[in-house]
Amino acid sequence: MQFKTLHSPAIWLAAALLAGCSTQSAYQRPALEVPAQFKEATPEAAEAGIWRPADPSRAQVPDNWWELFGDEQLNRLQQQAATGNQSIAQAAARLRAAQAAVASSQAGLFPTLGSTAGATRSRSGGASGASGTGGNTGNTGSSGNISTNYSLGLNASWELDLWGRVSGTVSASQASAQASSDDLAAARLSAQASITQTYFSLRAADASVRLLQETLQGYEQSLKLTNNRYRAGVASSADVAQAEAQYKSTQAQLIEAQTSRAQLEHALAALLGLPPAAFSLEAGAELPPPPEVPAMLSSQLLEQRPDIAAAERRVAAANAQVGVARAAFFPALTLSATAGYRGASLSNLVSAPNLFWSLGPSLALALFDGGARTAAVESARASLDLAAATYRQTVLTALQEVEDNLVTASALAREQQVQIEAVAAAQKALDVVNNQYRAGTVAYLNVLSAQTTVLSARRSLIDVRNRRLAAVNTLLKNVAGRWEPLGPVSAQGPQAVAR
Repeated sequence: MQFKTLHSPAIWLAAALLAGCSTQSAYQRPALEVPAQFKEATPEAAEAGIWRPADPSRAQVPDNWWELFGDEQLNRLQQQAATGNQSIAQAAARLRAAQAAVASSQAGLFPTLGSTAGATRSRSGGASGASGTGGNTGNTGSSGNISTNYSLGLNASWELDLWGRVSGTVSASQASAQASSDDLAAARLSAQASITQTYFSLRAADASVRLLQETLQGYEQSLKLTNNRYRAGVASSADVAQAEAQYKSTQAQLIEAQTSRAQLEHALAALLGLPPAAFSLEAGAELPPPPEVPAMLSSQLLEQRPDIAAAERRVAAANAQVGVARAAFFPALTLSATAGYRGASLSNLVSAPNLFWSLGPSLALALFDGGARTAAVESARASLDLAAATYRQTVLTALQEVEDNLVTASALAREQQVQIEAVAAAQKALDVVNNQYRAGTVAYLNVLSAQTTVLSARRSLIDVRNRRLAAVNTLLKNVAGRWEPLGPVSAQGPQAVAR
């Protein structure tokens, strides 16, 4: 039997004392001063717009947030996209990979156990010489011992996590996995918002197509009337040419609107995870009215955004990696053990005389590496600074996005009302000019101008309604799909963003 005993209890004592040490720095979330309320909020919202230290559990996007628009066709499209959208599928795959990385890093906290079995055949030793009589040289030969050895054993090793290298790696991978989970939520929210806006744009294109088709029917009647008046000698050939030019120009606009509608349908198919040839959406549905934006919209809503949560988790992961890099300056203590049987006979291999075992620790420390470890620590610290700056920029961008869409949604609501009044005024002017033209008191050019104004005003109204829906949709995306915070808003005043 072979024995390898450990005669240094001091090493075990030192290991026990060092086990409490760690190179990991305490994690502090990056601080960023955020105003108590949004700049573009209504005066009534000023008291409600409070930001508080974020809670990771609050980064949640509600299910079916798009139902605020009250469109059944949109609801069906969103359900279809839940399983077909490939951006969501990519984010889900990245999350599974991150979760597997967590399991892999956690394996380093436990001993590894292996087994061995083998058989070797070898020759050792040998002899050579010369013999003979009467001056004759004899034959030269060689020989040796040929033997077979069998072995069967187990081996185990365990690196003690004295400096937090393994636990730091686990913490980093766990934070990265949490960030990937938030990335999945952000990808899902982004895809849902894209589907919603593409659907609204398609419905706006439907409205434009219907408007142009109706307008063409009216222009066709005007062209016929002008031709009749020309034959009667009441109108000039210039009037006929102008009426025909207007009719053809509107035909061209109709073709363009139909092309835009087809392209939007193709884009919607891709968002649903379908080839364009496998998807079609029947025309005819109206643009839904946008939901009202509450007057009291809190900046606390931003803590529910998954992209902010993901950015903060990446700061935590980078902080843990700094500790991992610093641990390389300290020795690694590994406990190893081996036991098994070794002998020349397979039949009685597993027997006491063939037993061997060994047990002992080993320390490994790089004494010179040309500055590689120092560079690794500096790189990890730079990555931490980068992640912190990225987090702060994500929060600032979120604030900007909400402010932009608050002012846009408010302005477009007013603009829509003004545009409705403009359409009514343009239609009234057209009715008057038509009557004057039939009476022969104005030239046909006045009719053309009034008709063009009506068409332009009605198309502008469709555009304003679509842009207003887009602004409200984007604002909902900016506040993670809900108008109200998950919990009550406290009156603590502005605080540092701390996620």
